[in-house]
Amino acid sequence: MGRLISLVEDGHPQLREAIAALAPHTGHAHVVGVTGAPGVGKSTSTSALVAALRSAGHRVGVLAVDPSSPFSGGALLGDRVRMADHTTDPEVYIRSMASRGHLGGLSWATPQALRVLDGAGCDVVVVETVGVGQSEVEVAGLADTTLVLLAPGMGDGIQAAKAGILEVGDILVVNKADRPGSAGTVRDLRTMVERAAPRDGWVPPVLATVATTGQGVREVAEAIDGHLAHLRATGGLRERRVRRAADEIAALALGELRARLGGVGDEDRVRVLAEAVVDGGIDPYAAADAVVAALT
Repeated sequence: MGRLISLVEDGHPQLREAIAALAPHTGHAHVVGVTGAPGVGKSTSTSALVAALRSAGHRVGVLAVDPSSPFSGGALLGDRVRMADHTTDPEVYIRSMASRGHLGGLSWATPQALRVLDGAGCDVVVVETVGVGQSEVEVAGLADTTLVLLAPGMGDGIQAAKAGILEVGDILVVNKADRPGSAGTVRDLRTMVERAAPRDGWVPPVLATVATTGQGVREVAEAIDGHLAHLRATGGLRERRVRRAADEIAALALGELRARLGGVGDEDRVRVLAEAVVDGGIDPYAAADAVVAALT
């Protein structure tokens, strides 16, 4: 699995062959996204959640996306340090991935890496995102079930609404519930959830946890199973996966177009058009149409 995911991250020429071979074996894993602002305890919560999933007999894969440095391009890839309890478990696979500047909390290679873990027989794949605050909503389009983590003292209900949490989260989790103010945070979120219209007939539960001790984590795992059952009963699971596949196809097609733009002569053509736009000789829409016409 490690070598296959490395092919994905490197965009290796053998990647197409590998993904084609995996395709008949995919579509079984329940993809769970874990998102939230930095400092809410995503890695610790993910580790506790993996323990709960393993106790239920699930084979678990974890993709932990770390931010890349805007200067060196490197990443610490330190999320797995907090998941050391699972390193000797043969039924748990943990992979850290650098975001490589990709916005939205994920790495551009995450969808294909998910396919690798799915095809390898993981029952549940947990995707832990970077933690980029109010722009971290991309995981909702990638996961079957999205957990949004919050912590008391890190913003009020208005901040939660601004971040789009009520729209993104299928399950809302207030971690570090042993801290002062946690009960108020839970109460505020439940009030906001009650006032919001249910999404696909599902009302997101608001749960409290202390990930460092495991308190409340079993209830989160049960809520994840409950959401999966709801999606299967309503047909929402297939709809989410079809949307995910459509986004994946579009992203790959755009990547192929960008690669063609980098061909010999194409960069010069784009530069000529760019200079014409700057000089006012052509508008950007007409220039874009010219590029598309040349590619097709």
